[in-house]
Parts: sequence; C-alpha cells; structure tokens
Amino acid sequence: MKDQRHSGRNQIVGKWGEDCACAFLENKGFKLLARNVRTPAGEIDIIALDRETLVFIEVKARLHNQAGYPEEAVTEEKLDHMFDSAEHWLENHQEYKECWRLDVVAVTGMINSKNPQIEWFENAS
Repeated sequence: MKDQRHSGRNQIVGKWGEDCACAFLENKGFKLLARNVRTPAGEIDIIALDRETLVFIEVKARLHNQAGYPEEAVTEEKLDHMFDSAEHWLENHQEYKECWRLDVVAVTGMINSKNPQIEWFENAS
C-alpha cells in the first residue's frame, strides 16, 4: 500500500514539474509539439521546437533537494534512453532529422508554488 501512495505522489509531482517546464519553455519562445510520447525505448516528456531546432526534453521534479537535485537523476543510462527514444520518434518525422537536441529541465518547489526553481540544461547529451 505504501508503494502505491509513493507512486501516486511521484506522478503528481511529475505532472506538476512538466506543467512548470512547459510554461517555462513557452516563455522562452519554444513551441510545444507533444507531451508524454511513448516509444519502445521509453517516454519522451516533452517535444518542442526552439526556433528551427527540435528539442526532446526530459523533466525531473522534486519537492526539495534533500535527496539530491532533480537533474542528478538523469544518468548516462537515462540519456542513452532519451537518445534512443528521440531516434525512434525521428524515424517517423524525417522533416526534423537534421537539427535536434536533448535538453533537461529540473524543477524544485512546492506544488502550485508561483515561483518554483527551474534549471534548464540545454543540449544535455
């Protein structure tokens, strides 16, 4: 039972983090194309355009940094899965094949906070 509560809380924090990341990216001029895209290699949290560049974005969110910063959860293995997921998505979207990158957005704060801390790691690969 405890695992279900923990998992449910993680999903709520994750969705909140993605919502914050989307608002942050839109304020930076990104055009959001898709969220939570599933591929055989894993899920892509956000796909967006930064001018002419397609960006695959991993979002990590935490309520606090006691267990480490959110971006520390993006391991080399996770980056490999992101890359594989991006390549799989690009197989069906050839128009973006030439100009793309992987970014990470880390969000820390209380859910529904007006000022979460957001760190953007451009070209995280």
